[in-house]
Amino acid sequence: MEDISRNLIRSGLLLAGVLAVTAMPGPALAQKGNFPARPVRLIVPFPPGGSTDFNARAIAEAFSARLGQQIVIDNRSGASGTIGTGIVARSAPDGYTLLLHTVPFITSPILNSSAGYDPLADFAPISLLSNVPMVISVHPSVPVRSVKELIALAKARPGELNYGSAGIGTNSHITGELFNLLGATGIVPIHFKGGGPALAAVVSGEVHVAFSNVSQTARMVAANRLRPLAVSSLKPSAGLPGIPPVAEVGLPGFEFVAWHGMLAPKDTPPT
Repeated sequence: MEDISRNLIRSGLLLAGVLAVTAMPGPALAQKGNFPARPVRLIVPFPPGGSTDFNARAIAEAFSARLGQQIVIDNRSGASGTIGTGIVARSAPDGYTLLLHTVPFITSPILNSSAGYDPLADFAPISLLSNVPMVISVHPSVPVRSVKELIALAKARPGELNYGSAGIGTNSHITGELFNLLGATGIVPIHFKGGGPALAAVVSGEVHVAFSNVSQTARMVAANRLRPLAVSSLKPSAGLPGIPPVAEVGLPGFEFVAWHGMLAPKDTPPT
């Protein structure tokens, strides 16, 4: 587990920012004066209910109003996002098929040689849209109220606690394995087909721990269906005021912030 965790953290934390740092924002989006002449398809490579889907729907509403054409959300989930991403990579570079993605856009090809795309060679970046921390939370039945208590419980019950993952190499998986690595906890990942199903499993009590996006988690916290322990950023999040950073309450040096970005197929002409 330690070797797997170290490989995952290395790929996730060192390379997850490559796109944001070296490629975004970029010049691509359809170029003609009459664009868009028909609806634009925005592919989300995860199922409805997760943070990427949440961001896509908010963006689609704003873009539709501005462009005067509908932005159609097309959820193409599976294989940690590689199925939907591959569809965009193979689409015509005309600006009518776009991709909204997050960290697995970079990590999936590193962890899976059959991902079927090259994140830098096969896409034209449009914009970095957001940087959002993850939240460590638990189902209310889990008898902990702090990061230190969660670490202690996991060590006292090795292999018994689990956490919901949106898939191998996803934001929740990287955050969970970083927690395991720095806390020496061994909380077991349960992989789902997206962040929405993973969080729903924690809310229902099927799974113990969540490493989920602030936008997803805040609604469940407000409804008293999750107990938040900490955020993964170095500073508190405005989305969950009063919740401390992990680095300040049990795991010094802990930091992970998820990005969301929009991309087009390679060779999409500049604006």
